[in-house]
Order: sequence, then structure tokens, then C-alpha cells
Amino acid sequence: MNNLFTIGLISWFLPGAGHLIQRRWKSGIILAVVIWAMFIIALISGGLYYPGFEFKDGALLYLLNIFARMGNGLGTVISFLLFKTPPQNVAAWSTFEYGGRFLEVAGLLNYLAAFDAVDFQTGRKK
Repeated sequence: MNNLFTIGLISWFLPGAGHLIQRRWKSGIILAVVIWAMFIIALISGGLYYPGFEFKDGALLYLLNIFARMGNGLGTVISFLLFKTPPQNVAAWSTFEYGGRFLEVAGLLNYLAAFDAVDFQTGRKK
């Protein structure tokens, strides 16, 4: 597969898949396990419902949160489907903010993994 756009899109949508397509098995499996583990920990911790504010309350922080969450690819679809019905007491959970940070970091790490897969494909990295 030589199309850079396709490699980048697949790598973004399925964490680690861009490396696996290029037969970089070790890095692909490590990236997939780490990103999905962070995503699942974020789900269990209540990170789906963070931040507890809307766009009008803090536009920049809200946009940064959305950008980071969009980095999860398939996880983005899952998180936005599950976000529709938050538990009433989720903000009282002691892990609420940690879950939000895990969700954001997983998305940002997936962006880096997608760029890394594209760099390998272009030959900039060996």
C-alpha cells in the first residue's frame, strides 16, 4: 500500500494499524495495546463525560478537548455514542478528571502514531 493518505487514515482510525500494514509488528502491537488500554481506562474512569462544561464556558479548553478526543479514531465514534447518557453522579467520581486526561492523551498519542506511520511510508524514518 503506497498511498500516504490511506496509510494515515487507517493508522488514525485503528491505532497501530498503519505500522502493522507496513509489517512493523512490534511497534504496531505496542501502539495498539497502549492506546486502546488508555482508552478503556478512560472509559471506566468516567473520562467520557469530561469536561463538565460547554463551549460557551471556555471555548479554547473545550476545543482542545474535542481535538484530542478526535485523535482516538474508532474510539471517537465509540466515545460519542456512549456520551449521550452520562450517569448523574459522574462528576463526583474520584477518577473523573484522570479519565478525561487519559482520553485526551490517548488521542494525541494516536495522532503521533499516525504521523509516524506516514513518515515510515515516505522513507523519512527507517
